Amino acid sequence: MTEQRVPASGTVHWVGAGLSTGSGLAMLCDAAERVRLWHRTQDRAAGALARLGLTGRAEPRAFTLPALTAELAPGDVVVSMLPAPEHAGLLGACVAQGAHFACSSYVSEAVLEQVPAATRAGLVVLTEAGLDPGIDHLFAHSLVARAREAIGAATPASYRLTSYCGGLPAVPNDFRYRFSWAPAGVLNALRAPARYIEDGVETVAERPWEVTRPHAVGGETFEVYPNRDSVPFIAQYELPPAWTPTTFVRGTLRLEGWLKAWAEVFEELKGGDDDRIGALARELAQRYPTTDADRDRVVLAVSLQVHGAEGLTWSGGYLLDLVGDEEESAMARCVSRPLAVGVRHILDGSLPPGLSRAAGTAARSEEWLDELAREGIPFTRP
Repeated sequence: MTEQRVPASGTVHWVGAGLSTGSGLAMLCDAAERVRLWHRTQDRAAGALARLGLTGRAEPRAFTLPALTAELAPGDVVVSMLPAPEHAGLLGACVAQGAHFACSSYVSEAVLEQVPAATRAGLVVLTEAGLDPGIDHLFAHSLVARAREAIGAATPASYRLTSYCGGLPAVPNDFRYRFSWAPAGVLNALRAPARYIEDGVETVAERPWEVTRPHAVGGETFEVYPNRDSVPFIAQYELPPAWTPTTFVRGTLRLEGWLKAWAEVFEELKGGDDDRIGALARELAQRYPTTDADRDRVVLAVSLQVHGAEGLTWSGGYLLDLVGDEEESAMARCVSRPLAVGVRHILDGSLPPGLSRAAGTAARSEEWLDELAREGIPFTRP
């Protein structure tokens, strides 16, 4: 493994201009020497730049993987806003050309397989640096560090950690939801089993929505359910082995009434095959379109309670609650700005070669949180 990191060239390639591309791109236009926006066609890339007020500050490009690869130079940074299955191909091009890579998505097996080669080449692979995953990691690292200091990492204790995030309509509608990413992705996420810890027992929910429960945040009641596999994050968040989890769950937050409003969708999910679910996604997109007139809301709530010996306890939580405006959706802001903060750290040389899942330590998480507060991501601290 090399200790020599490839110096950043100052050029950033932002690939994709979908719903989550927002003012983070403008942040990089300020931080980088040169920015290129790659989209389906050059005209669409130019249109996206105009929509974001960045005409003349970034260069529009028509994306194909060969076209991007041909323009990559050592030390460039590729930022992928494409769907997760596309990341491995982009990372492969980065490794071949000596470029760094960043995205806001969970790490896939196909990406993990390439991390050793990227590390040996002195390249940064930044992942999980958006909202969820991303800001939720920062909140959790900060809370765990505070609790370790208060309770003691070697002190036997039990704890409860919950991390819930949701993209919501700012004004509740009958469907109790607003699509902030592809409907097919939303439905397929619901079809995936969820593993988490409840009452001290590792639990798997084959149909996550069936374990939906009320959850109070800031005096408001929401509905929450687990998603994906929460268990590996116990180690990622550096919770002490001497502590025993009674509850550890990362999940999704919805408006109160969502479970009832989606009853017909859930019936389809129980028995539908891939073709039917794909058709349902298209139907829902037509029935509940996202328009420029409506506003979205993002809520992210992470809390930790620790109970040690002799009545020693500690509790704390972070809350992010943001409504979009005419210039930008809340989701685009909360995904693109943390990602831009991470890319700035690639540009300034402070991220090491190899894999980073957002800011992977408590100290770096505090730094990122301070930066995000300055960059217009408001949240309440414990």
